[in-house]
Amino acid sequence: MIITDTHTHLYSEAFDKDRDEMISRALQSGVTRFFVPAIDSTYTESMYALEQNYPEHVFLMMGVHPTHIKDDYKEELEHVQQALESRKFVAIGEIGIDLYWDKSTLQQQQEAFRIQIQWAKRYKLPIVIHCRDAFDEVFEILEEEQSEDLFGIFHCFTGTLEQAHKAISYNMKLGIGGVVTFKNGKIDQFLLEIDLKHIVLETDAPYLAPVPYRGKRNESVYILEVLNKLSTIYGQSVKHIAEITTKNSKDIFNI
Repeated sequence: MIITDTHTHLYSEAFDKDRDEMISRALQSGVTRFFVPAIDSTYTESMYALEQNYPEHVFLMMGVHPTHIKDDYKEELEHVQQALESRKFVAIGEIGIDLYWDKSTLQQQQEAFRIQIQWAKRYKLPIVIHCRDAFDEVFEILEEEQSEDLFGIFHCFTGTLEQAHKAISYNMKLGIGGVVTFKNGKIDQFLLEIDLKHIVLETDAPYLAPVPYRGKRNESVYILEVLNKLSTIYGQSVKHIAEITTKNSKDIFNI
């Protein structure tokens, strides 16, 4: 059984003391495919080192996280563009709009999101979307940019059933992680109405650890809790859920 974590920050400082042990725990549990999103240029070398150490298991994205769209965002975008021209990545991500932390950068976030979507279309890569308190703003840009070339994952999906259907209509899979195990997570109440073909699994480690680890450091092996929850929701075996969601990840990332 192959389990795929489509969104994990394995290079995070939270893993500096036990990164190899943490990855080993995941590998031993069948989590053997790790898709690693970018945040900004300060993490690029750490990402490359991670890929070099685990070439069969780690697959890198490139992009600027919306909360890191600051005064120097054009320089950050230039870094992304240079990286895309110099080597292969599996996706543009994570990109999007976050209005939870800072609404003052909305215009810059919108511009960066739009530019990176256009790069994804140029390089025929999927996008991985970060959306927090910004569904309307994200959907507005997806509506403007939609095309057969635009597809990807709506990372850490926490919206309503209506928003789920809308995201899917833009050729997006829904990234389901620890939130599905939360009592107040809400998405578990309607997920059965979403066909499994639209879903991929993720942890967002070291963030958003699932129950029973909520509030602690998340790690990729905890995706088993997400898998078990989906098995309960859909009434399907863990093996079946793992197979379908891994297939979906292959359809998106082409790996």
